[in-house]
Amino acid sequence: MLMIARKALASAHTKAIRLTTRDVHCFSSILVSPPLVSLDLPENWIPYSDPPPPVSFETEQKTVVIDGNVIAEEIRTKISSEVRKMKKAVGKVPGLAVVLVGQQRDSQTYVRNKIKACEETGIKSILAELPEDCTEGQILSILKKFNEDTSIHGILVQLPLPQHLDESKILNMVRLEKDVDGFHPLNVGNLAMRGREPLFVSCTPKGCVELLIRAGVEIAGKNAVVIGRSNIVGLPMSLLLQRHDATVSTVHAFTKDPEQITRKADIVIAAAGIPSLVRGSWLKPGAVVIDVGTSPVEDSSCEFGYRLVGDVCYEEALGVASAITPVPGGVGPMTITMLLCNTLDAAKRIFL
Repeated sequence: MLMIARKALASAHTKAIRLTTRDVHCFSSILVSPPLVSLDLPENWIPYSDPPPPVSFETEQKTVVIDGNVIAEEIRTKISSEVRKMKKAVGKVPGLAVVLVGQQRDSQTYVRNKIKACEETGIKSILAELPEDCTEGQILSILKKFNEDTSIHGILVQLPLPQHLDESKILNMVRLEKDVDGFHPLNVGNLAMRGREPLFVSCTPKGCVELLIRAGVEIAGKNAVVIGRSNIVGLPMSLLLQRHDATVSTVHAFTKDPEQITRKADIVIAAAGIPSLVRGSWLKPGAVVIDVGTSPVEDSSCEFGYRLVGDVCYEEALGVASAITPVPGGVGPMTITMLLCNTLDAAKRIFL
């Protein structure tokens, strides 16, 4: 009887792990709450067609521009030094593998900048390019090869991926100890839990906090608002700020009166991907603004017919914010620099 019971339990377990979200919800019919995945509606932001005018203040705030290029260069100099020391000590250098799918211009630019940064700091880089219509199997095969390659210490899958590909399945293929993008569920989970230390923190949030600290901004006890809740930036950014003891609110496309919530923040992290969404009237005088957004806007006066703008209306924020990051030249170079840091740390865990 005991053997039969064990076989039945094993069979039930096998079936259970194959259940879909819908199946699981059916078994939980005593609850009225829907599966969490069914709540993941598209983040379709609708910017104001007629934005409110900026609020005028009796005394204009002096705004400090936080130069991400300068800070990133300082950190990269130290990374280069560490790489040279590693090469001298063990005869090896950190290795980063990048997987690029398709011909999306933004992704190609980002990857090109990452490869260039690796070259400048002495980190070995490998680029695997696949066509837009490639299969999941092709990507998983390449990731398996990189996972097993001992000269590769970090693996990055450039996002976004084409819609026909299962992003979660692909990202989960990257070994935890090589997840230098910080997207592995265990890294995100450990980031969310007090007393836990993730192997890697997502590069953009990590870069934003580094900018805040190096700019002398106190995070603990401050009210912070994160605009956007993507898995890449918004979610890990909120978690990281909480770990730094900020009181965090998340504003997203379904938030009512987002400007009222944002106006209470001492620190604003704008990561919605909507150009000039955050107006000067959204900001509390003296707030610190970190603008993650980078969107091309048509401009015939520019060399390539467009210019890059952030999520924050920069001109309106000047004179209201106490400090702000520019676009470009703010968060962007820091994101790449944090990727180099994570790759170096991954190699150190093996060699040193």
